[in-house]
Amino acid sequence: MELSTIKDAFERVDKKQKLCFSKSQDVIYQVGREIEQTLTEILSAHDPTSPVDYRSVLADLKVKLNGIGSIPQLEGSHKELNVNLSKYTKLLERSLNSDISKAYRYVDFDHHIVTQMIANHFYREGSFNLGDGLIDEAGEPESTILKSQFMELHQIVEAMKVKNVEPALNWVSANRERLNQIGSNLEVKLHSLQFLEILQKGNLASALQYARTCLSPFASPPSPHKDEVVKLMGCLIYAGRLDSSPYSEITSPIHWEKSMEDLTRQFCSLLGQSYNSPLSMTMAAGFEGLPTLLKLANVMAARKQEWQAMKQLPVPVDLGKEFQFHSIFVCPVSRDQGSQENPPMLMPCLHVLCKQSILKLSKSSTRTFKCPYCPAEASVAQCRQLYF
Repeated sequence: MELSTIKDAFERVDKKQKLCFSKSQDVIYQVGREIEQTLTEILSAHDPTSPVDYRSVLADLKVKLNGIGSIPQLEGSHKELNVNLSKYTKLLERSLNSDISKAYRYVDFDHHIVTQMIANHFYREGSFNLGDGLIDEAGEPESTILKSQFMELHQIVEAMKVKNVEPALNWVSANRERLNQIGSNLEVKLHSLQFLEILQKGNLASALQYARTCLSPFASPPSPHKDEVVKLMGCLIYAGRLDSSPYSEITSPIHWEKSMEDLTRQFCSLLGQSYNSPLSMTMAAGFEGLPTLLKLANVMAARKQEWQAMKQLPVPVDLGKEFQFHSIFVCPVSRDQGSQENPPMLMPCLHVLCKQSILKLSKSSTRTFKCPYCPAEASVAQCRQLYF
């Protein structure tokens, strides 16, 4: 699908719309000005000895309005706009296939897993009533553990949105050991935000006391946060006026947003869950791969070939790196992607081919074969399966 063609057509419509709007505004302005002048002329005539001939005044106004040519001007510009808009909608209909059912491929889903995935997505988003409703209507057992944990996360994040870090610090304290194992610096970030919040209110004594109680442990060796704490101590000089100080950058709201993101990411990590919702990732990957699948469906239909029953698509569906969660091996000989049935195999010469390629080269394991990339020879028995 050539998006550049659609873009050009849209820009033409946009240009015509702006031109039409400009002409309409000019005509409206001229018509309004003539009407105002006529009204002024009528209202300013107070001499009873020489009454105003209203018919004559209105006739003059009509002549002036006809001279402006308002209706023909508006009709012409609107006609041009409608022509371009009609062409644009037809181009969209031709270019964008609204019938995405062609790309549908039946998969025997585990309905329990799908229902749980959708419900957990609602729980992640804080829509607990929706999640409960789905679970109830589907007759699924309620996933109380994940629900309660995501509810706790939602409460922590909502508190941070109003600059209340106490629930977050309580969670960090309860999970400090596990967070330290993953190298988390969330605790010092939260204490820093709280310290700056106190300082911005101009309460120097309270800020100093908070620093002694909560930040001093992070300033002692071998803590890697000494420089951060020293920088925060420099802020004490500007209590109540941090926004106009050399430290104004650290008061930016973006630090709260980043801390909320870090907390959510680490919270999900400790739960054994991905940061992004599996449902949203699945949908995003589907949207990105949909144009390729639609094109494939049309090509296969034109050739009267069936692709629904294929175990592997005949063309690659390129997705972004954000959708790559594990290594992928593509055989340099067959160009097939490695799979459980056709895994990558390491040869004695340390080159790697897929199992099916090795079987073909060895005539179904009946003889030794030469590596396609070096002079070394090998047998199937000498090859070892690789695990990524």
